[in-house]
This record gives sequence, structure tokens and C-alpha cells, in this order.
Amino acid sequence: MNLVSIVDYGSGNLRSVYNAVKQILNKHTFCSNVKVTNDIKELNKSSHFILPGVGSFKGCLKGFYSNPGLFECLEDNVINKKKAFLGICVGMQMLAQRGFEGGKSKGFGWIDGDVQLFSLKDKSLKIPHIGWNSLSFNNQHPFIGFWKKNSRMNLNKEINAYFVHSYIFKEKLKKNQLLLSNYGHDFTAMVGKENILGTQFHPEKSQKLGLDFLSAFLNWDSRV
Repeated sequence: MNLVSIVDYGSGNLRSVYNAVKQILNKHTFCSNVKVTNDIKELNKSSHFILPGVGSFKGCLKGFYSNPGLFECLEDNVINKKKAFLGICVGMQMLAQRGFEGGKSKGFGWIDGDVQLFSLKDKSLKIPHIGWNSLSFNNQHPFIGFWKKNSRMNLNKEINAYFVHSYIFKEKLKKNQLLLSNYGHDFTAMVGKENILGTQFHPEKSQKLGLDFLSAFLNWDSRV
């Protein structure tokens, strides 16, 4: 039985992510069970990890590191054992080397880049950016190929996802920029490096597209 663990480190939004994943799980998915947990033993049994995040970069990291052994556990499973990982919103931003929300803070450093304020020249556009925006594919990645092949949607048509954020991920290597969106200017909607994925948008709030995306993630074996 393959387990997807939603990592509980005190951040909000756990229940909505859990409910979205629970809708998808069935006997035909690669993952057949889901838990919200920060228990090291449970995490070590997992094949897939989801790290949600609501709030500030600095605040989420502080909450995360207040759980003894949690980073070391994830690092071993994700970096060393190459298990599938998905960060959502601030959970994606935490993958960066640094963030500047609430002062300079060090991230996980799993994907090269910084998290910076979403700066816009068009002052008629409001920050935080809240609402639906279209997505466009930017680079190839094993997960992207898997999603396109197994999607129940026509991903060649316009696809839209739901965002709530004031900061954006500025990756150093453009090959890690898998999806783009546009709000005043192009920005990164999804990053990916090997078995590590991150979305600035909220799949759990993105209705049909979001469930299709999560279904692909839960069926993706990152170690193949």
C-alpha cells in the first residue's frame, strides 16, 4: 500500500488538501491511502509527500523547523531516496535557497532560486494576487509528460488555476520552470527538478484542473 503524507507542521490549509486528495484515491491510483502527519515513522513509510503552506515564507519555515527531525526525515526520503514530493504555494517557495518575506530567511535549498515580492509596474493590479489565471507549459519534465499522457482533460486548450500569493519564485535555472502564468508579467506557476515539484497555484482549489493534476501526482512513480 503506497501512502501519500500531507506534512503537518502547523500551517493552515491541511484539511482542504486532504479532502482534495481523498476524492481522488481509489484502488486504481498508485497511492491508496493518505494521512496528515508529522510522525517520522509514518513519513518514512510514505511514497509521496505534499507540503502545503499558508502565510509567510519566514513564518512557515519557523513552524516547520520547530518539529525536531522533520527536515532530516524529508531530506532523506526526497533527496536521497528520490520519493515524489509536491510543495504547494508557500510549500513550493520553501524549496528555494532564500526568501525575503519578513526579512531574509534560508529555505531548503532544493531548487536554486530566491523568493521575492511580486513587483508590478501596472498599479491597477492588486497584490496579493488572488484569483484564476491561465497556465502555459514552459519546459519538459518527466512529470509533465506523465500528466499530459494520463490527463482526462485536453491540456492543449487553455487551462486555469487558482492563486493566492504576494511573493514569487525566481529560479536561477530556467529549465526548472515548468509552468508559467501571467499577472502583469510572466511568473513561475510551477517548478520541478527530478522528483521534486512545486506549484504556486493551489491544486486543491483549482477544481477540475486541480484534481486532474493531483491525480497525476498520486499516480506518478518518480523513481522509474
